[in-house]
Amino acid sequence: MADSIINDRNFDDLIEKFSRKVYAGLKGDIRLAVIRRDLLTILPNLNTSKRLRVLDIGGGLGQISLWLAAMGHEVTYNDMSRKMLEAAQESATDRGLMESIHWYQCPYQSLSRDELGSFDIVLCHALIEWLAKPEDLLRVLSQFTAESGVLSLTFYNQKALVYRNLIRGNFKVLENDFVADPGSLTPHTPFEPKQIDDWISDLPLKKLKSSGIRVFHDYVMTKRGGHNDDKAIIETELKYSEIEPYKWLGRYIHLLLLKN
Repeated sequence: MADSIINDRNFDDLIEKFSRKVYAGLKGDIRLAVIRRDLLTILPNLNTSKRLRVLDIGGGLGQISLWLAAMGHEVTYNDMSRKMLEAAQESATDRGLMESIHWYQCPYQSLSRDELGSFDIVLCHALIEWLAKPEDLLRVLSQFTAESGVLSLTFYNQKALVYRNLIRGNFKVLENDFVADPGSLTPHTPFEPKQIDDWISDLPLKKLKSSGIRVFHDYVMTKRGGHNDDKAIIETELKYSEIEPYKWLGRYIHLLLLKN
């Protein structure tokens, strides 16, 4: 396990680029809109329900952690990046939520199920594609999820990577094994949805919902019409994120899973 922890991607050196290119613009807004919509679809009383225990593994800048903490839920945040955690804590302080969240800066493998217990909601967004041993993650997430609890997972979609290169005429790129630039925000391990489904089938997890994240936005090369209206883009992304076959073209796929 030590080797996998060493090789898992730490975002300390990418946090400024991540903040600027994802969450300072429409990409991040779309991601958050889809994830929040999906959670409220499966848990419609989330903002009025009893206090739930939430674990956010690979919590990044903490947007979902803060959103749920503001509703009054007991949130535990984790990220291996010290700079990510500090940025999330700064946002929590600004919103008066610092003391409402338990903070753990460490690899997810260092979290103790015996110490932390189980959780009603486990979040793990855009982490699996950065891991040296991604096949281990879902098992650990399942262990932290309470019986009848909900696991929220996103992963980088192999089909979207292929489609984007086809649109851009990068045919030769598709003839070779994919290798991401180590200094970019492109994850090094895209996943076929079937691979994720196979791992899920080996665990006491049932798929409740699937959605695409950025099913068309990232493919647009020339802005025209509705592409000049951010509100219209988000509304249309939300609509088509749930409709086949478009949702399977999302740069990321969002899954909500029930622990049996």
